[in-house]
Amino acid sequence: MTAHPNGTISIEVSDFLLNCFVRSPSWKLWLSLPLSFLFLLAMGANSVLLVTIQLEASLHEPMYYLLSLLSLLDIVVCLTVIPKVLAIFWFDLKSINFYACFIQMYIMNCFLSMESCTFMVMAYDRYVAICHPLRYPSIITEQFVAKAAAFILARNGILTVPIPILSSRLNYCGRNVIENCICANMSVSKLSCDDVTINRLYQFAVGWTLLGSDLILIFLSYSLILRAVLGLKAEGAMAKALSTCGSHFILILFFSTILLVFVLTLVVKKKVSPDVPVLLNILHHVIFSALNPIVYGVRTQEIKQGIQRLLKKGW
Repeated sequence: MTAHPNGTISIEVSDFLLNCFVRSPSWKLWLSLPLSFLFLLAMGANSVLLVTIQLEASLHEPMYYLLSLLSLLDIVVCLTVIPKVLAIFWFDLKSINFYACFIQMYIMNCFLSMESCTFMVMAYDRYVAICHPLRYPSIITEQFVAKAAAFILARNGILTVPIPILSSRLNYCGRNVIENCICANMSVSKLSCDDVTINRLYQFAVGWTLLGSDLILIFLSYSLILRAVLGLKAEGAMAKALSTCGSHFILILFFSTILLVFVLTLVVKKKVSPDVPVLLNILHHVIFSALNPIVYGVRTQEIKQGIQRLLKKGW
């Protein structure tokens, strides 16, 4: 226990309690089964995709290496968030260690921005494939993928480190009940008896700088792709060009839509139940992870054929 000059007394907090869906307790019951299904689907589908790309020599190409990175990110995010949420739903295990909470906070912020950055690199890959097909083999190489992966890890890993550090250094004055199912930065920081303006500003600045710049570059890439596709006059060329980036575009659209809906609910939070942003935040961490390998597996012929060959070998 420590007394501060402003008159507040800081009581050391060793753990937090994740107290979610207090206003809508029935949500836990009906959400637990679909959430479990989506979690198992995400883990299974991404694992199958990773194994297929690893074992199939025909898939050892830059585009599929980037897809492998996306699947790895999805698996880590799901394992970081969903098991704890299900433990709260099923066994009422609300307690989470002080440091574990901030590790979860870091992984959620870091890996969300890594996914966004991976999408940006994949959009550039599709731009080169469609707009500069003859130069594609010389531009999009394994060395390019290695450098892109290093950039994704370094940029997002470094810039998101201050988010949990700033929150962990706050004085919580004995308050440890988080009105959320996960250790979201603002949900944790608002428990503090300190000024959290810097935390809010940094979260806002980093979030919009990283995600905003990625979305702008993705939009620019697809604008150039669309312009190039509309200029194709050969029969069937437009359909073929669009099919090469169809899966990628669908996932980006879905990723951006969920993110936009989540932001809008926070903006108009006085008009919606406080449980709605919590629900959307949880679903964002699992629905996209489950959809990613399925969309690519269904729409990409090479992956579909690779999975079929592996299944035949297994039988």
